[in-house]
Amino acid sequence: MIMKFHYLALLFCFSPIAQVNATTPKSVTCTRTEYREEYIPGTKSNPGYVKSYEVDVVIPCGGQNKAEKIDDNDCSEGSVIGGILGAGIALSSSRGKDRFWAVPAGGTAGALIGCQVDGG
Repeated sequence: MIMKFHYLALLFCFSPIAQVNATTPKSVTCTRTEYREEYIPGTKSNPGYVKSYEVDVVIPCGGQNKAEKIDDNDCSEGSVIGGILGAGIALSSSRGKDRFWAVPAGGTAGALIGCQVDGG
């Protein structure tokens, strides 16, 4: 009975610890260059003309053009190794009829923990 609790405690030792990533705020301004024209009126002796220029305009950052973050982590190796270890621990700590449910449950729990440890 005590051995089962030791194995259970061992399984939870491999669970991931939440990391806190603190960053300092950065001042970022996003700009867009706009083309503008201005009509300068004239007289009969001095005709009017169009003055063209470009202006940098501040726009909100991170709007529509921001790429979505894609999670491409693969945790298949960690799942396989964790499943084998979990099933092995469940097999060694169970007896008789308990093995029919303990081994698949241990394998599933080990696979989930192994995936988290592997980075998925």
